Amino acid sequence: MIKDLPEEIAGLLDQALAEIRPRLESEEIGSVSAVSHGVAYVRGLTDVKSDELIRLPNRLAGLATSINRRETGVILLGDGSGLRPGDDARRTRAAVTTLVGHDLLGRIVDPLGNPVDGGPAIKHAESWFIEQSAPAIIDRAPVMEPLQTGIKAVDATVPIGRGQRELILGDRQTGKTAIAVSALCNQKTTGVIGVYCTIGQRDSETMRVIETFGKEGVLRNIVIVATSGDDAPGLQYIAPYAATAMAEYFMHQGRDVLIVYDDLTRHARAYRELSLLLRRPPAREAYPGDIFYVHARLLERATHLRRGGSLTALPIIETQAGNISAYIPTNLISITDGQIYLSPSLFQKGILPAVDIGRSVSRVGGKAQLPAYRAVVQALKLAYAQFEEMESFARFSTRLDEETRRNIERGRRVREILKQNERELLSVPEQIAVLLAVVEGVMDEVPADQVRQAELAIREAVRQDTSDLWKRIEAGESFAEADRQAALALVQRAVEPISNRAGG
Repeated sequence: MIKDLPEEIAGLLDQALAEIRPRLESEEIGSVSAVSHGVAYVRGLTDVKSDELIRLPNRLAGLATSINRRETGVILLGDGSGLRPGDDARRTRAAVTTLVGHDLLGRIVDPLGNPVDGGPAIKHAESWFIEQSAPAIIDRAPVMEPLQTGIKAVDATVPIGRGQRELILGDRQTGKTAIAVSALCNQKTTGVIGVYCTIGQRDSETMRVIETFGKEGVLRNIVIVATSGDDAPGLQYIAPYAATAMAEYFMHQGRDVLIVYDDLTRHARAYRELSLLLRRPPAREAYPGDIFYVHARLLERATHLRRGGSLTALPIIETQAGNISAYIPTNLISITDGQIYLSPSLFQKGILPAVDIGRSVSRVGGKAQLPAYRAVVQALKLAYAQFEEMESFARFSTRLDEETRRNIERGRRVREILKQNERELLSVPEQIAVLLAVVEGVMDEVPADQVRQAELAIREAVRQDTSDLWKRIEAGESFAEADRQAALALVQRAVEPISNRAGG
């Protein structure tokens, strides 16, 4: 048996050699000619395609762009400190992909889908291109179903629908992220998947948001795509596109998804930095001429599919000194379906959330709002805007007619009602009851400093009420006059003890 072993091995080798069919494969390899912070220049890739993935040494990848006859500009998707002129650059003939799938829920990943939370590797996932074509108009359904944020000032005056793109803008430290995070936390029981994309944020800020998700019990339903200011500008540039691909995976499975881009100001700056390094001609505010297209092709992917789920986008933009007419804010205002503007003056006065109702708008409007909201707050936005104007004029007058005085007093109570603590999310019945109380004048006899106490009493009364009124309101049924009177009677009973104490 041992003597026969060499002959058996020889036979197997002859058989294997006979089955070998040589196959010629071509590979195009270029050479790095120059390296800068975040970009590299490569020569010798004569047939390279735009946005093609380029393989570089040390497992570094790049994105081909700025292609000309002499050389190709490559955006580095990682730390390029170890890259040197003369290193090989290989074509892949493929576009940049990221990992998508249910295993990403509850995880913190980079734009390429690699976990950065110290957890195990993601095993059960698919690879999707980060750049996807926006759905055709024929495949889009009207935005009709509301997406509740749990914030009274937003749900009542600037409603958001599933599939909408609602911009959140304001100066630094005015509560933009807080509104977006609250909207994600409010989806705990709605079945909506969340994707939170940080672009160039400090690690401490990102961890604070993640801790909030953990405390609210929603982290298991959220994918977090994180890039910090220390990451390569190329990673910051592709981050929102990769996050959108992860969200689209769930949308095409019929799920509703809410994605937050925090924030696109840093994204625009990262792209401006890359464009200047690639020696592209600058335009307004030194941004490249295609910055509008960069954001438009991203936000157009948010939609409500006729056959599938929806993708709702909340992009965040930082303004300077309240200037919403700057280049990037005006670009995004024209792309999105409305904006929530946070006023620094309201923030400084302690009116939180600092939503400027007069300068905020939803172009979907009442179409994506429950009937009860439309019935209760139909004139709230106009009345509040008139109150702010009358209040400013009243400072210069000591004598006011009775109607003006009454409107100002009611407006002050509306302002108090719209105040809300961070992470204090209200259900639809609680919001309807509280807003009905102030619109119908139930709060008129309550002192302004006790409006908060009256609100808590109303919310407690709604939670203890066992009638089916509130279930029908949440189900989207019409808010009939009988329903209005029943709800009004409940809030009057709740507020009456406080009004009596104030009157006594």
